Amino acid sequence: MKNVLSVDVEDWYHILEVASAPDISEWNSLPSCVERNFGRLLDLFSENNVHVTCLFLGYIAQRFPQLVKEAFNRGHEVASHGFAHRLVYTMTPQTFLEDTRKSKDILENIIGKPVLGYRAPGFSVTQDTPWFFEKLLEAGHCYDSSVFPAPRQHGGMNTNRYEPHLTADGLIEFPITVASVLAKRWCFFGGGYLRLFPYPVIRQMSRQVMKENRPVIFYLHPREIDPDHPRLTLTRKRAFKSYVNLKTTEPKLRRILSDFEIGTFAEFISENSSLFGDGKTLGRKPPVPEGKPVAASEVA
Repeated sequence: MKNVLSVDVEDWYHILEVASAPDISEWNSLPSCVERNFGRLLDLFSENNVHVTCLFLGYIAQRFPQLVKEAFNRGHEVASHGFAHRLVYTMTPQTFLEDTRKSKDILENIIGKPVLGYRAPGFSVTQDTPWFFEKLLEAGHCYDSSVFPAPRQHGGMNTNRYEPHLTADGLIEFPITVASVLAKRWCFFGGGYLRLFPYPVIRQMSRQVMKENRPVIFYLHPREIDPDHPRLTLTRKRAFKSYVNLKTTEPKLRRILSDFEIGTFAEFISENSSLFGDGKTLGRKPPVPEGKPVAASEVA
């Protein structure tokens, strides 16, 4: 069973729920680091001959379509991170649907192929957004990786479903990976957690998850391999969470790529189809097979 490495493609100022975060109306005027940092990641993946899932913020895809094309041309899976980097629980169902469709349409027009996957900014699906999965299906997505099955700042869900599974609506859900330690759920595998914990702990916890017949869902952001990127003015606690151990991200990522077999969400679905039924209910229609491009005009 392959593990999954996912990159949330956003810029250095896309930090949620902080007073210093710029409004979307200011984003175009800010210096950007995403081209340089995402390019470094793509080169690192090429060096290790691995393909990953790149979840693009629709705004980034619209401003830098060449990044989407480059990732797609190198064989990586293109998925969506929404358009405006808004927390799900701050939106109405209709606003969420519009944001999701906008990002999906931008990405599909760039690559000429359906975009199957989605991840919410801040993993912000909660029990207070019961319409979330229905609206993702309505937007045309087939799988999601937004559920964080443990308490966290931006929501989290009280669920015991840790493994990839098919929801009652016919959507495949890839919960963010957690491991049980002293009867508590911990994440060691992405973002600030990946930067905070020593690599031997990350490796041991990853092996524990794999022994439970679950894939590890690793995740990171392009800014996390750049210790010199600009900083927002944050409280001491938020600054620690956002900027701790940035220098360790790239060395840890290299070890992950060396120690574990890595693939994309789409590859996992294809290689483990028995986990999700016959595919007839997946996203209400079977996804387009990997490697079968379609014209943008054919995209539903």
